[in-house]
Amino acid sequence: MRGFLAKHLGVFDPDDIRILVGAFDKAWEAVQASGEVFDSKARVDTARAILAKHVIAAAKDGERDEGRLRDGALVALAQSNVRSATRPPQ
Repeated sequence: MRGFLAKHLGVFDPDDIRILVGAFDKAWEAVQASGEVFDSKARVDTARAILAKHVIAAAKDGERDEGRLRDGALVALAQSNVRSATRPPQ
């Protein structure tokens, strides 16, 4: 997330960055808690990039609610074409 934010220095103040990082972290935690298994590091990186880019884009449009940023990022990931490996049996 911080790498994506580096391009936007000056756009967000420290409080904004705290919110954006929190939303991203909570979105990624939700992905991990869901049991989603990605079959390569490249797919993990792509999934994380989708989350980060959505959070930043929504924040640039004025959204500052951490929950809405998180939820929107998760919707963006769900709508993406990043496919996961089959979930292991529970």
